[in-house]
Amino acid sequence: MVNNNSLWHEFKKGLWQDIPPFRLVLGTCPTLAVTNSVINGIAMGLATLFVLLCANITVSAIRKIVPGQVRIAAYVVLIALYVTVADMFLAAMFPPISKALGPYVPLIVVNCIILARAEGFAQKNPIMPSIMDALGIGIGFTLSLAVMGFIREIFGFGSILDIKIMGNWFEPWIVMILPAGAFFVFGFLVALVNYILRRKTETVCH
Repeated sequence: MVNNNSLWHEFKKGLWQDIPPFRLVLGTCPTLAVTNSVINGIAMGLATLFVLLCANITVSAIRKIVPGQVRIAAYVVLIALYVTVADMFLAAMFPPISKALGPYVPLIVVNCIILARAEGFAQKNPIMPSIMDALGIGIGFTLSLAVMGFIREIFGFGSILDIKIMGNWFEPWIVMILPAGAFFVFGFLVALVNYILRRKTETVCH
């Protein structure tokens, strides 16, 4: 029997303790590639969340009937199915976003986060903990991409969600919308998260 405290723990760990890009350093390809705006980051994060949630539920449900020899191959096929659904949905409902994300939605198939959670967690746990794990990791990943998109968009374009924030005096930092800017912001956020966690640990120890 899974209690509420255990479910809450599985959910909240993905929001900070195991936040994928900044703590586990997973999913860095889309984190760096599509976060030149908030909307792109959120769209990629939600697509990944959908695939992660569906994959975790399915893997947890069939974990006792899939032979060990074909387990990874079966999981990859399932993930590819859900990625195809997400890609087709974005293309049909949000063509501009789908075009902006380019090949990175199909590449969710090889996103380390998805297979890692399927093999490392869902394959060993019942459905409810697997759902909470997927929601926590997925939301944490989406928030990470949104934060990176926020920083890069406001300095690179002077706007947020295409709404002008900076005045005419502001000269956009072109580097922020280039790959170099992505690496700079990513490195800064990784360092910031680790610094906060280290300070928190030192406070608890004292």
